[in-house]
Amino acid sequence: TNDILAVGARPLFFLDYFAAGKLDVDVFEEVVSGLAKACKENDCALIGGETAEMPDFYKPGDYDISGTIIGVAEKGELMPNRGVNTGDILVGLPSTGLHTNGYSLARKVLLDHYDIGDFVESLGSTIGDALLAIHKSYLPAMDGILHENWLVGISHITGGGIVDNTKRILGENQDLEIDWSCWERPPIFKLIQELGNVPEDDMRHSMNLGIGLIIVVKPEGLSALQTHLASQGEPYIQLGAVI
Repeated sequence: TNDILAVGARPLFFLDYFAAGKLDVDVFEEVVSGLAKACKENDCALIGGETAEMPDFYKPGDYDISGTIIGVAEKGELMPNRGVNTGDILVGLPSTGLHTNGYSLARKVLLDHYDIGDFVESLGSTIGDALLAIHKSYLPAMDGILHENWLVGISHITGGGIVDNTKRILGENQDLEIDWSCWERPPIFKLIQELGNVPEDDMRHSMNLGIGLIIVVKPEGLSALQTHLASQGEPYIQLGAVI
C-alpha cells in the first residue's frame, strides 16, 4: 500500500503470483493467509492471482512471490509532489526494520557472522526474525489526511534510502536539509554498519535507517499533522526541511 499511498491513492484490490518448482501446499496456504490478513487490515480486496509450477526453473524449496495492487485517487489530489516549496517541513514515520530493501547487503554482512537462527542481544531477536520483520503499512496513519492542502508530498523510503527517494519528489533547484542525529537508528542498521564496515554515505543511500515514510508538509500544516498522528498513536520525527 505504501507505494500507491505515495501518489495519494487508496487501495482497491490486490492480486498475487506464487511460483515454485513443486507446489508445497502448506507453504502456499501460509503465504496466501498472510496476504489475506494484510489486505483485510488495509481494507483491500484480495480478488485472485496465479500459481505456477516450474520444476525446470526453480530448485526444490525455492519459490517466487509477487503482487499487484490497484488503487484510486482524485485527479486533483495526486502526488508525490503537490507543490513542494522551499521551507516545507520533512516529518518521518519510523520503520519496523529493513522494509524490503538492502537485503543483499544485510544477508552478506549478517550471515557471514551469524546463522539465521542465532539470537543477537542487541536486536532482541534472532537474525531470521530481524530480517523478516514486517514491512509496515502507513495507510492507517495517513488515510484521513490525504486530501489536506497542507500535505504536499509523500516519499516511501525503499531502495535508494532517504535521500534518493525524497529527492525524487522535489522541484528543480530544491534540496534536502536533514538532521541525521535527530532519531535513534534501530539496532539492525547499526549492526550491519559495524560488522560490514559500511561507509555512512552508503548506508544513507541504500537503507531506510529507521524512517519508512517521509511526509512533506507546509509549515502552517505542521501542527495539524502532529495532532493527527498523535490521534492515530503514530510516532513521528521532525527531521528536516526543503531548501
